[in-house]
Amino acid sequence: MIEVPPTYPVCEVVQKLKAYASIYLKQRFKFIERVYDDGNVWSVGYFVSTVGLNEEQIRKYIQKQNQFDLGIDLTKEFS
Repeated sequence: MIEVPPTYPVCEVVQKLKAYASIYLKQRFKFIERVYDDGNVWSVGYFVSTVGLNEEQIRKYIQKQNQFDLGIDLTKEFS
């Protein structure tokens, strides 16, 4: 979760985050070049939303995302 000032377009912030993270990951973990045929670490799109009354629920989702990526179904925790 990040805060983006209104003077910066969100799409540009996301683009830079993905680009810099990709460079860092490829330098740190050399096997990534072999795993991704096209060299792209990230998918094409992204999701952006504002945080208001449900900020705690979003924080919980982010914290649990790693478990979801491991194949553990957490959907009932967020409904």
